Amino acid sequence: MYGDETYADDETIRRILTATGDTWAVVGLSGNTSRAAYGVAAVLQRFGKRVIPVHPKAETVHGEQGYASLSEIPFPVDVVDVFVNSDLAGPVADEAKAIGAKAVWFQLGVIDTAAYTRTRAAGLNMVMDRCPAIEIPLLP
Repeated sequence: MYGDETYADDETIRRILTATGDTWAVVGLSGNTSRAAYGVAAVLQRFGKRVIPVHPKAETVHGEQGYASLSEIPFPVDVVDVFVNSDLAGPVADEAKAIGAKAVWFQLGVIDTAAYTRTRAAGLNMVMDRCPAIEIPLLP
């Protein structure tokens, strides 16, 4: 059975937000200011994260060049934050592993337990069905 305590423990949240690295690829981030990804990315930037937009439009958002896919980003990515529908999230987690990311974060409502299991088994930190913009201000 799914539960926050299984897929989003406090220690993993803290590790991703404070010790995993500051380059975050945000999959689903575009220039659409009404989308949750836009606001969450702004919060992450305020807390010192470099936010890289990943969206088919490859738009520049919050001053950062966008890319159409994770594999097109020409520098290392620490965390992949996923704002796509749950049925599309698993392949994004697999691509995060393929590019050498250290962690994957599935946003609120993005749930794929098989992808979670694969990603953790591959040695990456992962959080599912949580929002870093909610969690990061709660850190001491």
